[in-house]
Amino acid sequence: MLPNVGWTGERSREYDAVTQPYVIDKMISAKAIAARIEDLAREIRAAFEGSDKLVVVGLLRGSFVFIADLVRELDMNVEVDFLEASSYGNAMESSREVRIIKDLSGEISGRDVLVVEDIVDTGHTLDHVARLLRSRHPKRLETIALLDKPTRREVDIKATWTGFEIPDEFVVGYGIDYAQRNRNLPYIGKVRFTS
Repeated sequence: MLPNVGWTGERSREYDAVTQPYVIDKMISAKAIAARIEDLAREIRAAFEGSDKLVVVGLLRGSFVFIADLVRELDMNVEVDFLEASSYGNAMESSREVRIIKDLSGEISGRDVLVVEDIVDTGHTLDHVARLLRSRHPKRLETIALLDKPTRREVDIKATWTGFEIPDEFVVGYGIDYAQRNRNLPYIGKVRFTS
């Protein structure tokens, strides 16, 4: 468990919740995540067998730990690129308005692409990004999400591969943050407010 954390800088509505003390209850261990990534990597290698190079696109910022561990398990020729999209900012709830903050550095036309997302919640971000990237005519585009919250879905989309299906809880760790905190936890934990 982490000590109580409170926001001490300039206050805004987005940061109001951070002033509440909270603890983090472990949901998915680092060991369980590592084992699941090994399984997912085997499935991805089989699905993209014969590909000369797989472009792995990480959605920043939450996917950076997941993508690092995943590409190390992919025994194939990969290129890594990043796209940053936001529908949360520092809030706990999605705004449903997806903004592209950083676009890809390279071209994906005619190439095999795997989009890596940390968590699919309402589905708006993954839907928006998938439509955007498909408009650039990749040879093939598939998606993977570490976590899926199907009870929160507002858009009809499901990742090709999913690490773990979770209930409607606010989670942090393994790259996923709460107002830029807790990304460095090696496991997935549930935020529980103590006041």
